[in-house]
Amino acid sequence: MEKDSLILEMRGITKEFPGVKALDDVNLSVRKGTIHAICGENGAGKSTLMKVLSGVYPYGTYDGKIIYLGEEVKFKNIKESEAAGIAIIHQELTMIPELSITENIFMGNEIERKGLIDWAEEKRRTYEILKKVGLSINPDILIKHLGVGQQQLVEIAKALSKNVKLLILDEPTSALNEADSENLLNLMVELKNKGITCIMISHKLNEIAAVSDDVTVIRDGHTVESYPVEAGKVDEDRIIKAMVGRSIENRYPEHEAHPGDIIFEVKDWCVEDPDVEGRMVCKNASFNVRAGEIVGFAGLMGAGRTELMRSLFGKNYGIYRGGTIKIKGREVKLNSVETAIKNGLAYVPEDRKNLGLNLLDSIRKTIVSADLDKITKSGLLDLNDEKKAAEEYRKSLKIKTANVEAGVTTLSGGNQQKVVLSKWMFTEPDILILDEPTRGIDVGAKYEIYKLIHQLADEGKAVILVSSELPELLGMADRIYTIFEGTITGEIMSSEANQEGLMKKMTITSN
Repeated sequence: MEKDSLILEMRGITKEFPGVKALDDVNLSVRKGTIHAICGENGAGKSTLMKVLSGVYPYGTYDGKIIYLGEEVKFKNIKESEAAGIAIIHQELTMIPELSITENIFMGNEIERKGLIDWAEEKRRTYEILKKVGLSINPDILIKHLGVGQQQLVEIAKALSKNVKLLILDEPTSALNEADSENLLNLMVELKNKGITCIMISHKLNEIAAVSDDVTVIRDGHTVESYPVEAGKVDEDRIIKAMVGRSIENRYPEHEAHPGDIIFEVKDWCVEDPDVEGRMVCKNASFNVRAGEIVGFAGLMGAGRTELMRSLFGKNYGIYRGGTIKIKGREVKLNSVETAIKNGLAYVPEDRKNLGLNLLDSIRKTIVSADLDKITKSGLLDLNDEKKAAEEYRKSLKIKTANVEAGVTTLSGGNQQKVVLSKWMFTEPDILILDEPTRGIDVGAKYEIYKLIHQLADEGKAVILVSSELPELLGMADRIYTIFEGTITGEIMSSEANQEGLMKKMTITSN
């Protein structure tokens, strides 16, 4: 690439957090007036790299150089990078819902006249800016009354009001419906035609294929490759290989599966997003799980795995729009979490701190909390039974604590996860949904949890394992379903599966 055609060069970027090298000697070159896609699995380091660029991680907290418009820059904060014409649109939108579009666009950048805000001028300019992103709505509308797609366009409008030269979009379509996604991609092409350079972080290969001029793949904090592409002619296999190309070490205990009869069956399950009208997070999902079987669910961030599982567990998420559940051949209506538990379902959530634990409780209270009836005699809790149950799980799951009276916050992540597992095993479920059960846990604790999952399957339980780590699914599951944008796109025996085949079904609908 010719140096004068580059708007940005990041050279040898290394960023460490305590005990983790998030970025290791990453290089990125972006040509002026192009759309540059950055792809990689969850946790590869894509967002960290953009935070280094935009000054969220200021100069001095990372190693390496950033050359922007031909000069080295040393941003201390976001304000400095914005002043230089770099704007980042995060996955989580950053506007204030209770304020109007105009107030959000000019916040911290107000137009003043004789010491007062010139509202008429701000409103006039907001109209103009909104037109640039194809929005013709009243600038006085409060942000909270807009759909997610419109909010995203307002964020981009705000960036354009600051004379942006380089626009970074982090997973821009993960929360949008199909029409809004298409609208956003078209807008990116329009901005490119006006000379604005875009960096798009995405793992949706169809979007990358539609609009990208260049692709950079990051894996485990390293740049794997970077090359120009022709719109519509993206080699998806090459990107997939670069995203996942690592060997699977022997990190999973040996296990022989003995599946029995189907005990959990879901048919044509449809759920609408509670916040985005018309956006379906589950589209006619159908699958089954046998007794003694571990069934994996693979999908990238935003694919709808957690939404599906939470909606099955007592309609805990979204707006139910149709579908049936059968347990042991009998149709059941699980309209509440309580009903789901009574029908033998258990759900270990992805977000253990917010959804799995009450952080004010002791280990003892937490373990019995999902089935208090079990230790109730004549309407009173039997505290001896409570303590006995907690002690049993402390020993059998090797929870590292001197005392079950200790608060759950005193435990490490791996031990907290064991407490959440104990809580649900105490309910003696037939069907156990495990959503990212080893996220944020060290390798030793992972191995123990894997052995526990095998033990549950050997006891004849139907286990559903949701994981973002493909090696984990290949190492643990007997069968794997893939999900993309709320649709189940494939079902494969894990003995016949590989990472590239799964990644293909996780990034492309028609396959």
